[in-house]
Order: sequence, then structure tokens, then C-alpha cells
Amino acid sequence: MCDLLDRIWSRPRGEWTRVVRNELPDLAEKVVAELQRGFPALAALLGDTPIEEAEWALEQALLTVLGYQKESESKRPAVSSVVTPMPVARARQDLFDVLAGQREAPDDGLHELARAAGWPVPDTLQAVVLATPAEAPQLAAALGHALIGTVEGYTCLFVPDPATQTRPRLEAALKGRAAAVGHVVPATDTASSLRWARYLLTLAPGRVGPDTRPAFVDDHLSALLLLQDESLADALTSRWLGPLEELTPRQSERLEVTLLAWLEGGGAPEAAKLLHVHPQTVRYRLRQIEKLFGPVLRDPRTRFELEMALRSRRLMAHVRSYRARAGRRARAVASSIRPLGMAREARVNGL
Repeated sequence: MCDLLDRIWSRPRGEWTRVVRNELPDLAEKVVAELQRGFPALAALLGDTPIEEAEWALEQALLTVLGYQKESESKRPAVSSVVTPMPVARARQDLFDVLAGQREAPDDGLHELARAAGWPVPDTLQAVVLATPAEAPQLAAALGHALIGTVEGYTCLFVPDPATQTRPRLEAALKGRAAAVGHVVPATDTASSLRWARYLLTLAPGRVGPDTRPAFVDDHLSALLLLQDESLADALTSRWLGPLEELTPRQSERLEVTLLAWLEGGGAPEAAKLLHVHPQTVRYRLRQIEKLFGPVLRDPRTRFELEMALRSRRLMAHVRSYRARAGRRARAVASSIRPLGMAREARVNGL
């Protein structure tokens, strides 16, 4: 704006109006682009409004403020594309907030709000959470005119009719982006899909590139279930993994990965394949484990809870490690959650 004013004042007064009208379109384009980058809520508010329409409105507002036209002269030109009037955009924002659990539903239900928003609420929905707001309106259009909004700084989409937005289609649309896709839920439970997609995004390492793929809640249901309450997860590990506490960290790690491999595989040979060690090594460690835990290992319920405890400990270690790294830098852009796999966790040869 300062550069524009300098150019205006450097010209004869009679040319000011011409300079302003020639320069303002470019300025309006830059201002709208910067606002969209800096304020994700603006992109959500615009809805399906063509970007050219927003630029034109800003240009008219600047002309009015600068005194080059009266407010009554700033009439909207006819456009061939579909425009979302601001009341509709407001209604869509309100509808998003209700579905996201950020405000109470109207007393008369969602029908009137959905009608005002021009966005009929389907029976089922699926949330998508983006790490960055770039090109969110275009993405929403590609995903069946998804409803856009923001939650605690994250740009989020509610994808209608998930049956038509298949996983390959979602992966193709989101490829190269840091994003998480929630599970399919009834419209009355949309906030749940959104909540778990956001949580999944916070657990992922910050790597973004052309081959980045979105993370899907459906791929991590058991991990998210175990992580939903850290206090309970800690209580579970304390209850069942206490016998390992007297060992050195190295000994405890070896027996933990062996016990989990045995519980997963069902026998020493299968555990040895998972750990890439000799079956005799696994049998030796299992004898040590039996001495520590006793006959409770024969109880199916105990084995189930032991497996949950072991998985919880590894998942919590992963989460805490990520949070520690995130605390030393700006919030990482997420792509996918990668819980530790048994084959990568332990490549131990011998004791």
C-alpha cells in the first residue's frame, strides 16, 4: 500500500484516479492471498466463493475508503460461476461449528441451519484435518464440496457421503499433504471423527514431500484406543510389567520384546522370526520370563492384558519422544503415524 501511495503522489494530481484504478486489482490480489495464508478462517468463511469475487470486493472497498467512489457505486458485477453470498458462508461456518462440537445446535435442530448453508447434512460424515490451510477450498470442492472450518488453528473438512469418497480417492486428493482422515461416523457423532483425526495428526513425525500420504484413523484404531488415556495406560503397565522393573534397562528391553513377540506369534519359532534371533535364544528368554511372572502366563486374560501393557508402553514412549522433539522446534507438519514395529524394535542377537 505504501508503494502504491508513493506512485500516486509522484504523478500529477489529475492522474491519481487512473493510477489507483490500474494498481488496485494487483494490490487486492496480493492482500487476499496473504490473508488466506495467514488466517485459515478466512478461507473457511469464503466457502465456494470464487477468489476473484473476494478480490473484487476488496478492490471496491479500498476505492470507497480512499474516496474514489461512493458506497452505492460498488455494485457486484455479474459472474458466470457460482457465488456463495456471505450470509450463506456464515451459515456454513455455524453449521461446521455445530458439527465440530464447538457450539450448541439450534433449538429447532440442524434442518434450518443446513438449508441456510445450502449444505444438506448427510447420514454419515468423515473428518479430514490438514496441517496447513493451503488450497483448502479447492480440496473441499474435489471431495464432494466438503464443509470447511477451523478448530484450534487446524483447517478441517467434513466430507459428505464417505461411500463415494473412497480411500483411493482420498489418498489421491491428499497426496503430498500432511493430513489425517477420521473414521466414518453418523452425522450426530461428527465431533468424534474430527477429534481422533486431530489426535492422529499430532502423533505423526514431521516429514512432508511429494510422496507424503495421509494418515487414516482406521489404520490405527487399536493404537488410538490404547492412547486415549495416558494415566490408565501408565496404570496398566505398572500393574503388569512390575516384574521387569528390577532388571537393567537392557535386560528389561530384551525380555519385553521377546514376550510381546511370543504373545503375537503364539510360539518360540514365530517369535524368533519376528526378532531375527535363534529359537533357542527365545526359549531361554521365555524361561526367564516365566520365572519372573509365574503361572499367570497360562491365563488367557492375563496374556491379553500383558500384550496391551507392552503395546501401551511402546506407544507412550513413541508419543513422549515425539512431544520432546516437537518442544524443541515449531509444531511439526504431520504425515503419518508409524508405531514401532516388532522387527524394527528389537534386532538382538544373543543375550
